[in-house]
Amino acid sequence: MACFTVSLAEAIVVKVVQKRVAKKEKLAEEKHDASVEKPLIPMSTRLGWLTKLLFGGSALLAFEHVWHGEVVPWFPFLTAMNDSADAVEMLQEIGTVGVGMAALVTAVWFVMSKTALYIVGRPELKGSRM
Repeated sequence: MACFTVSLAEAIVVKVVQKRVAKKEKLAEEKHDASVEKPLIPMSTRLGWLTKLLFGGSALLAFEHVWHGEVVPWFPFLTAMNDSADAVEMLQEIGTVGVGMAALVTAVWFVMSKTALYIVGRPELKGSRM
């Protein structure tokens, strides 16, 4: 019913963190601190991947919920909010399915990020930096 809201909320938080990290990376780059090696794939780029995964997944889930009539364009927007029994069921779904999906997407991103860092950092690729 509203499981997509968890991924959407996480995506918004990650986007704010991504902007802050990008700002810090830019400041560090302007300082040209030679003692610190520049990462092959900056953290802000990797956080951008997570943001895209979360926003894309929540958009697809929201579309699916609209398609099935669970989300409507008038207040209260979620049909489960009309009845208190349905609202309890919706909150349970958010707590189980929504949190589970967001955690799974984040875990997949973590593995993807570590794999990308490993591939880019392989010895035969060290000479050709991005």
